[in-house]
Amino acid sequence: MAEKHFVSWNVNGIRACLNKDFAASFRALHADVFCLQETKVVDGQVELDLPGYHQYWNYAEKKGYSGTAVFSKEEPLSVKYGLGIPEHDTEGRAITLEFENFYFVCVYVPNARDGLVRIDYRMSWEDAFREYVSALDKNKPVIFCGDLNVAHNEIDLKNPKANRGNAGFSDEERGKFNELLAAGFVDSYRYFYPDAEGQYSWWSYRFRARENNAGWRIDYFLVSDRIKDKMIDSKIHQEIFGSDHCPVELVIEI
Repeated sequence: MAEKHFVSWNVNGIRACLNKDFAASFRALHADVFCLQETKVVDGQVELDLPGYHQYWNYAEKKGYSGTAVFSKEEPLSVKYGLGIPEHDTEGRAITLEFENFYFVCVYVPNARDGLVRIDYRMSWEDAFREYVSALDKNKPVIFCGDLNVAHNEIDLKNPKANRGNAGFSDEERGKFNELLAAGFVDSYRYFYPDAEGQYSWWSYRFRARENNAGWRIDYFLVSDRIKDKMIDSKIHQEIFGSDHCPVELVIEI
């Protein structure tokens, strides 16, 4: 077993992020596996020169929307795009890499949107995704990460009372996160730092939110319960700019 560094970053448009020192941030993080959400490109719109990495992209059918990517130093045994469910696989939201000892899943969970207009779809996605990673977990341990579009508890956002019931902090979405944990997964950051406050991964572009650290922690690494003792650290790289999200990292011996 070796120490591995996994990084996840919602780049809110990879082409825009490329103009904001993405390459320097990528190199600085030295990830074994580096994954992106909200790439907002379709096939052929961008080519990244990442020597030493195998690249896997899942594009949304709709241009300029959603999308995920994974860059891995080690070539996986297999790669799967989506969940294998047609109604959930048009927006490029998931990529699964199978390695010898574990599965790695990059995911971009649908936003419930203002007024929770997409909450019903979000709930069906949550159930399908939980069943998907639970099925993988029966075969090998799972590490999954990405923008899960939910702040789990009040400690995970700056203004919980004002946002109660809003998209990303509704009782329904928080309840589904509880169900994920109950299905046998651990929130890596809270495993190490259960009481850490002011630790956010997303800030609105409005109201100088990042400058004031008025943010939300909605980007996560979760791992199967049975490998939680192999985790070494979980990090939130608030020092890295280039998106309205910052990268998050898991260090684990696997």
